[in-house]
Amino acid sequence: MPPAKKRTRSYDPAKIRAAVLAQFGNVRQAVHTLTPGQLALPAGLGDWTVRELAAHVTMAVETVSRNLDREEPAKPELTLLDWPFATAARAADIDDGTRQLAEANPDLDALYAETGERLAGKLTDASGTRVLAARTGAMTLADYLVTRTVELVVHTDDLNTAVPGLDIPYDRQALAACTRLLADALAAKAPGGSTEVRVPPYAVVQCVEGPRHTRGTPPSVVETDPLTWIRLATGRVEWARALQDAKVSASGERADLSACLPLMK
Repeated sequence: MPPAKKRTRSYDPAKIRAAVLAQFGNVRQAVHTLTPGQLALPAGLGDWTVRELAAHVTMAVETVSRNLDREEPAKPELTLLDWPFATAARAADIDDGTRQLAEANPDLDALYAETGERLAGKLTDASGTRVLAARTGAMTLADYLVTRTVELVVHTDDLNTAVPGLDIPYDRQALAACTRLLADALAAKAPGGSTEVRVPPYAVVQCVEGPRHTRGTPPSVVETDPLTWIRLATGRVEWARALQDAKVSASGERADLSACLPLMK
């Protein structure tokens, strides 16, 4: 009997819009407190400094406003689950753009204020079905905003890691959407039903080819917390290190996900 086709996860557009604005606000408040010494710290992402990382967060959000200013494409090119695998091709452009943005905007408070105001204004009347000419591929606004929760949550974690004690809070809806999208991307990359990946309280997915189960505990189970999962999915933490540090529990012969990770590079 063929496996049942999985239904694509849906997201509440209003909650996602609110989550993007809330998480950007959380980062904005934290960046305002950074000292020159903290801004000069290494960000842990290549040779970026914290200043460049902070500037990059505004770039990730400004793409929404900028794409709403562009002519609307005829139709979407990417689905939401295509996006995590389409970002690597733009890594060099993003790196160059981030350095230029940080250099051109020494006043980060002003940059964040302008970016936040533009985003809030643009989202006021924009339809979720509006197609955006994103450089990774045309997407609907509703889908693209879900991808912004990934950018914001991942880089919030990067900032918290780079600056001890910064402790930027995570909007619950943003963290949930980020976790779910990356979990679903794993299921898309390694389809199957032999392994159940649990990221409580936000996501449970089945993946990896092999024996299927219909009830009870699946043959293989992986469980971790949201931030550890996000770090694994984006290459911030290696699978072996997460196991060694007891950040992941994995049982069963198909519970080794190292060959599937990271999802985003």
